[in-house]
Amino acid sequence: MGGFSFRNLIFSLVIAILVWGSSIETCNARRGKHWRNRSGTFSSLYKKKGKNHGHVEKSKPKPKPNNPLPIPEEPIAPVQKGLKFNVLDYGAKGDGNSDDTKAFQGAWADACKVEASSMIVPSGYEFLVGPISFSGPYCQRNILFQLDGTIIAPTNSKAWGKGLLQWLEFTKLVGLTIKGKGTIDGRGSVWWTNSIFDDPIDNEQLLLVPLQNITMTKNPQISNSLDGKMPSVKPTAVRFYGSFNVTVTGITIQNSPQCHLKFDNCDGVLVYSLSVSSPGNSPNTDGIHLQNSRNVLIHTADLACGDDCISIQTGCTNVFVHDVNCGPGHGISIGSLGKDGTTACVSNITVRNVNMHNTMTGVRIKTWQGGSGSVQGVLFSNIQVSEVQFPIMIDQYYCDHSKCNNHTSAVAVSNIAYENIKGTYTVKPVHISCSDNMPCMDVKLTDIELNPIPKGYHMYDPYCWQAFGELYAPTVPEIDCLQEGKPSSSWDPLESGCAL
Repeated sequence: MGGFSFRNLIFSLVIAILVWGSSIETCNARRGKHWRNRSGTFSSLYKKKGKNHGHVEKSKPKPKPNNPLPIPEEPIAPVQKGLKFNVLDYGAKGDGNSDDTKAFQGAWADACKVEASSMIVPSGYEFLVGPISFSGPYCQRNILFQLDGTIIAPTNSKAWGKGLLQWLEFTKLVGLTIKGKGTIDGRGSVWWTNSIFDDPIDNEQLLLVPLQNITMTKNPQISNSLDGKMPSVKPTAVRFYGSFNVTVTGITIQNSPQCHLKFDNCDGVLVYSLSVSSPGNSPNTDGIHLQNSRNVLIHTADLACGDDCISIQTGCTNVFVHDVNCGPGHGISIGSLGKDGTTACVSNITVRNVNMHNTMTGVRIKTWQGGSGSVQGVLFSNIQVSEVQFPIMIDQYYCDHSKCNNHTSAVAVSNIAYENIKGTYTVKPVHISCSDNMPCMDVKLTDIELNPIPKGYHMYDPYCWQAFGELYAPTVPEIDCLQEGKPSSSWDPLESGCAL
């Protein structure tokens, strides 16, 4: 019994010790958070000031790396091509009296965002639109300006401020096309009447010597029923600037205050099936004006205006004109170039298959004294003239003032070919007047047949001065003033300052 009791006692002690140890571990486990993180607990309590004692502390954000990866952009929905934006849907009235400028701006703003979209100017409406710019460079490509209605310019002087250089401007665009059967009407008579005495005069008119029974009107008056004195600065009706691969076809541009259609700093120009119409006595209303533009094709156009049907200015190269009717107007001209001592460069110009009726000049090159640069590589071919005052002309003494100073420097003219120029003239068949210090070189005349028709002016024989080149066939009349070969003081085209 004693032994059994002693063993029981020992066993009871062991059990008691185990139970006591287990209670200590349980206590430590319940308060283990505070046991292991006393310093962290104090820090957390200090920041929370005891307010959120019972809440679990949020983990701190990870520090950003020194070079974070770029955030991916939100995917953009694919562009819907070919959408149409009608100006009537933007509030245009088209009644000829309401100002529809804002509607045109709104339609363009939306069309600009969509590649190959169309801005619609519908037929049967007359839209009064003030000066406006349809501009890029952030517009999408290949926008169609579908013009079937009529756009008219304001005749209120307030709409023009102190004067603007253009009315409808298309700038920094790629692949734009203006197409349709519509009309752009500049209503320019109000400008011509009020500023006609301030306009420069083409100095070829100085060669017109009327006979006794003819009275010349130096500044013809143009009737005008509109009121208000307009600014002296007159706008071009339609101007393209800094654009690529642009097309104008089908439309009519009429009665522009100044030039009808101008391309400036453009590359890739196509104009065809175009009609330009303004009175023959409207001042400085060129049909198509090219400046600093290249790779130009103009064909199948009817151009009637008060100045050059086509004017090709400095910076133009690779220009091809064919199948054009010109008249009235001042013919097709390269220049004037080199004004105020500037450098002008024109090269690779072809004009062929052109009919001219009742124009002042036919095919012409005109430069100012004192300029520099060159005109090189020009072909005038298959030109039919009818009652043209001066069918063939090179004038290196051009001046549109009453008096100009003499200068020794000049824009060099070389490699100019006139072939198959036929028809009738009313003043002088050929006028080639070149610089004493920079004679014209490589002028070629082939198949020239020009017959006089008296129209009341003094008639002249062909005239040449410092012009050198070749006659490749008998001419009518005889042109014996062109000197063969090269001048003794010939110049090198490479020294003109123009890239070939």
